[in-house]
Amino acid sequence: MKNVLVIYYSQSGQLESIARNIAKPFLNSEEINLTFHEIQLEKPFPFPWNKESFFDAFPESFLQIPTALKPVPEEILNTKFDLVLFHYQVWYLSPSIPINSFLKSDDAKKILNNTPVITISGSRNMWIMAQEKIKVLLRKANANLVGNVALVDRVGNLISVITIVEWMFSGVKKKYLGIFPLPGVSEKDIQESSQFGEIMLDSLQKDNLTQLQPKLVEAGAVKISSYLVTVDKTANKIFNKWSNIIYKNQKKRKQLLKVFNVYLFLAIWLISPIVYILHLITYPLKLKTIKKETQYYQGV
Repeated sequence: MKNVLVIYYSQSGQLESIARNIAKPFLNSEEINLTFHEIQLEKPFPFPWNKESFFDAFPESFLQIPTALKPVPEEILNTKFDLVLFHYQVWYLSPSIPINSFLKSDDAKKILNNTPVITISGSRNMWIMAQEKIKVLLRKANANLVGNVALVDRVGNLISVITIVEWMFSGVKKKYLGIFPLPGVSEKDIQESSQFGEIMLDSLQKDNLTQLQPKLVEAGAVKISSYLVTVDKTANKIFNKWSNIIYKNQKKRKQLLKVFNVYLFLAIWLISPIVYILHLITYPLKLKTIKKETQYYQGV
């Protein structure tokens, strides 16, 4: 009997749905003892968000400043797990505050120490640099990253901005104005994510987790957009400056967040289309770099 732990934090319920679909093959196996753990905060974030709280979460999200969590049950802390399925959201190009807080906790260090971990993200579309930050935190916890699955909203970048924001502020997953596509990871992708669970289970049962990631990639678990990689890296540099300015000037925090709000609007609707056009123009000149980056980011 192998012990498997599923960890997740979910506001809207989307990531929990992903977690439970990927876990289906494990639940159906008599050789697996499966445990779910939902990360919970002492002071939960609101859902749906309001505009003020949404932007107020920016500095601490990007700078990866932890907040207080409710303790992990002793039963989980006292169990040695053979595999951890670690599900996370991306907030402002970084692991969400609850996820970051958990990975920096003593409880996480005890659970993940010398333990194989598979990361599963559910995001709008940019997760690359957040995953790099997750890797750092897992190494500090002495965890062994053996696999990664990245589920995203497949619609265009600007359309997904509209639909996700509407979902976050209304709390209702619906077709905005009746014409826009549903926000978030598609229900089809969520339901079909159980195929990744099958691959994970097979590798665990065969004690062959070192060869897991190529199988997941072959099944479509990680798809890379070179354009979004470029945007993600560039935006991280800009967010680093903004978050530090805001966090270090608490007396002017509200005013600075309003300015950041305006900047973000302009960056999304004016700057990102220009970046996309430049990316298309220079794409043939960067093929070698893009191929190398794709191989790296699809791996672990």
